Amino acid sequence: MGDILANEADLLGMIREYLKLEEFNDTVCSFDEECKNKGKLVSKPQGNTLRDSKTLITQKDLLSAFDDGDYKVFFELWTENIPSEVKDTDSQAQRLEFYLHIHFTIHPLRNHPGSHDRAEFDKRISHFRQYLETRGAALSQTTEFLPYYALPFVPNPTTHPSFRDLFQDSWMPQLKGKLEQFLSVTLKARSTPRLLMLYKHLSNHQEKWEQLQLQLVESERRTASYMRRFNKMQASYHNLIGITAELVESLEATVSGKTITQEYLQNVCVRLFSSRMRLSAAQSADFTRPGTASSMLRASIALPKEVPMLPSLDYEKLKKDLVEGSDRLQSLLLQALRWRLTRSLHGEQRDAVLQAYISNDLLHCYSTKQQTVLHLLRSKNETVRQYMARLINAFASLAEGRVYLSQIHCLVKLLTETLRKEDEDPLTRKNVLVALQKLSLRRSQQTAMIADELIGWLVDELQDSDCLSDYTLEYSVSLLMNLCLRTKGKRKCAESAKHVLKVLTDLLGHENHQIRPYVNGALYSILSIPSVRQEAREMSVEEILCCYSKEENPELNRQIEFIIKQLNSGQSTHIYLQWPSPSEDLMETDLDKEEVLQPQPRELSGESLLTTEYLGIMTNMAKAKRKSASLTQPSVDEPLQRPVTPIISNAPDQCPASLSRGQNRGQNIYWYLVYYFYYFFLLDLSSRTAYSDHGGKNVWSRRRGVIF
Repeated sequence: MGDILANEADLLGMIREYLKLEEFNDTVCSFDEECKNKGKLVSKPQGNTLRDSKTLITQKDLLSAFDDGDYKVFFELWTENIPSEVKDTDSQAQRLEFYLHIHFTIHPLRNHPGSHDRAEFDKRISHFRQYLETRGAALSQTTEFLPYYALPFVPNPTTHPSFRDLFQDSWMPQLKGKLEQFLSVTLKARSTPRLLMLYKHLSNHQEKWEQLQLQLVESERRTASYMRRFNKMQASYHNLIGITAELVESLEATVSGKTITQEYLQNVCVRLFSSRMRLSAAQSADFTRPGTASSMLRASIALPKEVPMLPSLDYEKLKKDLVEGSDRLQSLLLQALRWRLTRSLHGEQRDAVLQAYISNDLLHCYSTKQQTVLHLLRSKNETVRQYMARLINAFASLAEGRVYLSQIHCLVKLLTETLRKEDEDPLTRKNVLVALQKLSLRRSQQTAMIADELIGWLVDELQDSDCLSDYTLEYSVSLLMNLCLRTKGKRKCAESAKHVLKVLTDLLGHENHQIRPYVNGALYSILSIPSVRQEAREMSVEEILCCYSKEENPELNRQIEFIIKQLNSGQSTHIYLQWPSPSEDLMETDLDKEEVLQPQPRELSGESLLTTEYLGIMTNMAKAKRKSASLTQPSVDEPLQRPVTPIISNAPDQCPASLSRGQNRGQNIYWYLVYYFYYFFLLDLSSRTAYSDHGGKNVWSRRRGVIF
């Protein structure tokens, strides 16, 4: 309370100053009256008084130098106090400056017409000529000033008819009047109120604080990484000292005539290399062959091939041009930034690019500005919208990118808004849909999508599935399944259970069999709701499922058995499991397909645009890629009960090895799924409380999904 009273007068003064400056005159009167009645002191804006006093002194000095003809003092004050944007862009300021130079040039001729100092006049003529060749050159094409460009070459300007007006008695007072008017407007510009300055100061500090937080997290990560490396090096050092001691003893024994057995040498070499290579590989190496151990030892310390890092960029300039630039520039920059991410080498180089984007807040995640890079999704230009959607999709393809995007609170709303409104460009719509699907692997984004009625929109779209491409169909169904895994999503489906069940059962008969795992997962999930089960029984869903179980597909038949069992169960099944936090990446080649933007001849684009116009200093921060937790291989029979993303067949170099051995994605996808009902048959064992309902709530410790 004491602190408040001590600063109360200043606070009230700042409030009054702001209200008065914004011309809330009635409010100011009421404010003054209430402060007076309560006996509150209100400080006066001393800063403004001092500022006004300084302005008057500057104005007086300029006018005094004008009268004395002292061009050096005048133009020093002019340069120091007149803002550059006014001098360089304001036409009235440029015209006035030109006439002021004329005034100071002819000043000796006006004051001493008969006996002027020729040397001083020549000096001023030289200064005027220099002005004409620099700042004054901009007015050389103006008819009003064209005659004065001949002034330096006229021997006696006082008698020349073109300059007669300059020596009239009225010319100098008129120029001084224009100068006074200009100075009163320019020097007494509207000052910034203290309250607004304080707000801007706090906003800047908030942004700096958030940047420092990011740097702190990065520093802690690097410290932990260095500690792990140090501990590993220390353990290797201790191991090496022990082996060295044994080898010295063996050498001493050899000198004494004792022999060294092959088994002993094999054991020493295995211990020596076990920390640098797999134990099986070390044991299988033939150390009896001369030179094997020494060759392996030299190879173990060979420096790895260095991955080149891409040049750093000036991200502040980039973000400014992305927000304020032309449609063409915005599109080229969005394309170049995406290419830098998608075309970088998988691993350390790509991680460094992504981390640079995140640490420099490329998408304005932490910005308080109203107009950000993300709002390019609302651009009137079709290409800008599409390339913004492509860049977001590229971010969402990487685990760290999804973490960054999930911190942008308005992102899901912007994406769903674009998805519903975008009719002109199917590529924009496709990229937005795929980005949403990848973001649905995170719980917070699932919640936002469900709240934004995305489930209803998806069901309506899938109702006419024949009009959708296979790519769009797979991502739409998998997105729907991911949202249906949440309790809120199931309840949302229950609101229109008949419609949802009709669409899902129709999709089972679609010719694209790749969508069946997702359809089965969605059906299995929503059938845990009693009202949905009741509606399914009335619709004879079991008979429909039995029709599909007659197909010669054992895996599909087994899944349908689980769905039917869920349909006929009398209670909801909820399981409590501790899930790992997988973070696999897949940068699809589709991201760079069907480019509608092609550079014109001699137009910069891609990496050349970035490194030519936006080269920066030390903005790249390499970040080690998180290792994904090893996942337990699930049964291939049960419906999907974990958020997933469709596998893209055109990126085999980055898919797990076991995927390439399969005949189709529908069969092989199960090798990578973490499923919710891992021990389905144990549900009948009611005595196992570890798998209980947990108070009727579907409890998951983690909800992050797997992306392939």
